[in-house]
Amino acid sequence: MVQKLFLITAAGALGTLSRYSLAGFVHRFIGASFPWGTLVVNFSGCFFAGLLWTLFETRWPVSGETRMIVLLGFFGAFTTFSAFILETGQLVRSAEWLYAAANVFLQMGLGFVALFAGMTLARMA
Repeated sequence: MVQKLFLITAAGALGTLSRYSLAGFVHRFIGASFPWGTLVVNFSGCFFAGLLWTLFETRWPVSGETRMIVLLGFFGAFTTFSAFILETGQLVRSAEWLYAAANVFLQMGLGFVALFAGMTLARMA
């Protein structure tokens, strides 16, 4: 049990560092007037979570513990829906209604598209 908790914690730390790095890179590259970094992190996180989830079920038989470490530990920390909510709240507080609405629809819509695209790609492999 202690080993599992350690591995989930380590995966979560890697997910957090990956999220911070990718979002920061995108913000430096594109700018921070819109939360593009969070959008990229959520989109890619949903895509790869869908891809790995399906591959784990169909092609790469792994233990439930490994699934938990990867999908909950790493991707739970990597995807940033709490940041998404906080950033959307800031846009609303700043009366940036169009940006706030765009953020909600892009994050949710593209997240579902990425999830199913990852699952479809995994089934084709």
